[in-house]
Amino acid sequence: MKITSEQPKIIVVGSSSIDLVLNTEHLPKPNETVMAQKSESFFGGKGANQAVATARLGASVYFIGCVGMDPFGQQILRNLVDEGVNVGYVAETEHAQTGTAYVTTSEGINSIVVVPASNSLLKPKNISEAEKFFTTADLVLVQLEIPMETVEFTIQFAKKHDSKVGIYASPAKKLSQEVIENADFIVAKSNELSIVFGEDQREEILRKYPNKLFVRDDTNSTTYFNGSEMKYYRNDHDSMLHKMGMGDAFTSGFAVALCHQNSIDDCVRFGNEVSLKVAKNRGSQSGLPYLKDMLGQ
Repeated sequence: MKITSEQPKIIVVGSSSIDLVLNTEHLPKPNETVMAQKSESFFGGKGANQAVATARLGASVYFIGCVGMDPFGQQILRNLVDEGVNVGYVAETEHAQTGTAYVTTSEGINSIVVVPASNSLLKPKNISEAEKFFTTADLVLVQLEIPMETVEFTIQFAKKHDSKVGIYASPAKKLSQEVIENADFIVAKSNELSIVFGEDQREEILRKYPNKLFVRDDTNSTTYFNGSEMKYYRNDHDSMLHKMGMGDAFTSGFAVALCHQNSIDDCVRFGNEVSLKVAKNRGSQSGLPYLKDMLGQ
């Protein structure tokens, strides 16, 4: 992958949370009680994950989100600052607690319940207040753990300022045609395409959005249509046990590679390599690689 002399300027608009993870022998069935082998907590939230990932990959990153005025919120802000992310426009609210995610995991399979809390209070006005960031941004990343009204406003705002837009369409929600058209790239999970696009035929959807839609599955494979043929890139490993945050990592790697003017094939390859690094470590952020690690491999 080539690295240009310009440091990418990326705005991430999205969620942040504390992930509370329970490791069990198997996922509990309805009405079943199971014993956890251990419990752990990690920094998470799709927006915060992408902010940390792109910062570690050498971008100048601005995060716009909303946390509660509580210890979790302070921990999240401190972690982002430590990672070199600008948090000048992260709102703090008294009206909700900081977001959390409750994760039960067994043998690489996760069951996740997200409590949006303060993330649901991120409003369009929070985005417009950060306009000075948008005037110089190369790319804006959004996910769907914040209100769709805010996602749609952010995309329009980014386009007004001639920034590229990347969307990680997770958790799955229906995207409007305007959002799809304004996005420069969309990352979606293979089992959620019917929700995101309102259609069931995977290949037809891919053909409709050449070099724009990138479909992921949990083996760290990415499929896309380049305008003439279907492309498939897979990069997995026996040690790929921890699948939390892989989609965020792929999206971040792809975004940074795109900012450095790489080909779509190289962007996908780099995204997959970044994603694989995360799968070797527990937590969505702890395994995120630094640019020097990626260039040295």
